[in-house]
Amino acid sequence: MTGTALLALMAAGSALGAHLLTRARWTWRTPRTAIALWQALGLAWGLASIGTLLGFGVAPYGQGILVGVARTFEDPGVLSSVRLAAVAAGLMLALLLIGVLLVAIAAVVRARRRHRALLALVAHGDPDVPGTLVLDHPVAAAYCVPGVRSSQVVVSAGTLELLAPYELAAVLAHERAHARERHDLVLLPFTSLRRIFPQSSIVARTLDAVELLIEMAADDRARRHRPAKELATALLRFASAGSAPTPVGTLGVIGADETSPILVRVRRLLAPAPLPRPMRGAMLAGATLVAVLPLILYAIPT
Repeated sequence: MTGTALLALMAAGSALGAHLLTRARWTWRTPRTAIALWQALGLAWGLASIGTLLGFGVAPYGQGILVGVARTFEDPGVLSSVRLAAVAAGLMLALLLIGVLLVAIAAVVRARRRHRALLALVAHGDPDVPGTLVLDHPVAAAYCVPGVRSSQVVVSAGTLELLAPYELAAVLAHERAHARERHDLVLLPFTSLRRIFPQSSIVARTLDAVELLIEMAADDRARRHRPAKELATALLRFASAGSAPTPVGTLGVIGADETSPILVRVRRLLAPAPLPRPMRGAMLAGATLVAVLPLILYAIPT
């Protein structure tokens, strides 16, 4: 039962780690590394939770989880009803996690297709902002519609009136960073968990934390091309003006009802304090180990 016990500890440890990480502030100093750690914790929790159930169920075979599950289908009579129920629960949990992820992907794809069709009808190009679609709407809005082949950055007429040219350039750099780094794919597993556990406070806090880190990562990439002060002043203008909520399936500037995250991002832009590179490297190595270890434990005897 060594492998199963370790998987159970990993499942509990991943949940505890997620709880602690939602309260951490050092993650703001290295958002990309923190996002990788979040992804590793999520993957480890899923694999470890499934593996705990499967490992307990196939323990009588003594050949590890992967071989044990295969033998369950060949010779289920060796297992008691309780152990068969554990195997069934593990397989159902795996199917549930994968199924909800696929449903979330399909929903986002449909939403983006509808929104792209709507943009084709109501948005237009503008020579002052090449490569960007403009919506004739007075409320400030700026967002990116990610896509496999191409992504589209959209701004409202209210944004063009609100921001100075240099601030607009910084916001566009931020939105293009979302598209380039495919932050929509980063969010999908966490939004899927929210579908499975809609009442879970830790899942809600996790999603909020990852969304903020994604915005910070896009801020950092935009800062490579534009001065940090330009994006900071643009964010403050959005906050004071009251920006519109972004459509489903898109990534955009947080609205005025979430002023606190905007102020956090502004302070971070104006006074950056990145973690040293060796520390970031060690954290990435740790995240890799956390993600891979459950798979190793699947192969050792239970």
